[in-house]
Formats: sequence, C-alpha cells, structure tokens
Amino acid sequence: MDQMIGGGGGDAGRFPLETWFWEMPICTRWWTTATMLMSGLVQCELITPFQLFYSYRAVFVKSQYWRLLTTFLYFGPFSLDLLFHVYFLQRYSRLLEESAGRSPAHFSWLLLYAMVFLLILSPLVSMPFLGHPLSSTLVYIWSRRNPDTRLSFLGLLVFSAPYLPWVLMAFSLTLHGTIPKDELMGMVIGHIWYFFTDVYPPLHGGSRPLDPPMWWRRIFEGRPREETTDGINNEIAVAGAPEVAPPEVR
Repeated sequence: MDQMIGGGGGDAGRFPLETWFWEMPICTRWWTTATMLMSGLVQCELITPFQLFYSYRAVFVKSQYWRLLTTFLYFGPFSLDLLFHVYFLQRYSRLLEESAGRSPAHFSWLLLYAMVFLLILSPLVSMPFLGHPLSSTLVYIWSRRNPDTRLSFLGLLVFSAPYLPWVLMAFSLTLHGTIPKDELMGMVIGHIWYFFTDVYPPLHGGSRPLDPPMWWRRIFEGRPREETTDGINNEIAVAGAPEVAPPEVR
C-alpha cells in the first residue's frame, strides 16, 4: 500500500505511475517511452508515419538511417489498439529482461538479433512497420520458457502459456480476416532464438551460439569480474611479497 501511494523508502513522493516507470528494466523502460513519444509526435503532426517506416531504398539509397530504428517504435496513433500493443510490449519485454539478469547485455542482444532478422525479412512480406512482429517475438520466447503458467484470454478462455501466440494469431485472424504476418514472423524468429538458447545447449555440451559476444557484454558490464578480480589479486600479491635483499658482497 505504501508503494501505491508513493510512500516509504526511495519511492517517497512518487506517484504510482512514476514508480511503475522507474521499476521497469532499462531497455523496456526506454523502448516503451520511445513508443509513446513517437505516437505523440505523430498525433501532434510534428512528424508523419511516412517518415518512420522501413524502406530499403529510403535507408540505403537516400541515407535515411533513422528508419532502421523508428520502424520498431511506431505502433499507430493514440487508440485502444495502441494501448493494447504497448501493454503486451511492456509486460513481456519486462518479464524477459528481468529474467536475463541485472545486466541489459543479454536482453539488448536479443533485441538486436530480432531487429536484424525482421529487417531482412521485411521486404519479403511487404511490412514497413516492424514493432508488432518484434513484440510478437518476445511474447513467443516468454511463452515457451513458462510452460506451466496459466493464462486467461478475455476472461473466457484459459490455457497454458505456450498456446498464447496461437491464441493471439487466431484472435487477429478473426478480427481482421487475414493471416497475421507479424505474428508468424515473430513466432519464427522467436523459435530460432528459443531453440539455440534453451534447447540446443544441453544437447551440445553447453554451447550457446546466440549468447552476446564478449565485446558486446563489455559495453554494458565493463571488464568481466573474473579478469578484474585476478588483476587486483595479482597486484596485491606483488605488493605484499617480501623484498629479497641482494647478496652481501664479502
């Protein structure tokens, strides 16, 4: 109750929405913020959706490189549909990032992997905005990693978490009458990540081919703890070693 009214500890004086915002992991926090900001700028007519979508010609011929990022940040104008997608984005992105540990290195590498694959596949399916399939990728990975979790859809259908992507696909198909390409792309890319990070390692001696490389981890974590500790121990050992007196000349 103290947290809800902003009292107690470091959250004193904060509103519930502010507390909720700062409790989000860093990648999820800024992705959610950028998504809402992008829709706000379009709503205020400061920019247009035509400046945000991904196009190979616009990016690599006209050098509009910002589209490589904005295509993942625009979900549409302010509406119930936008709130629905932001809810799924924030919820499952947060759950995955929290499960990745305190460092954002692993989760940011997952985002980079998914974004690169989506940009490669985008021209094949004529999908200029890629925020929905990126969100679907995270939903799929979370659902496969939590097979025992029970979910309820609209309070009518109760099912296990691994069925969540299929339920969302069926709902989208019923609502729009077309096969949801964004859900399909998210499932394919998410399954590749899930297989090589959760299924493949136990079968191949712990090998994890999709883990972030060391140079990427250093960006977020600095020098590995083992290297730092070894260096400090060596310095202490050298400093504490007794001095050896030179032999006496007679």
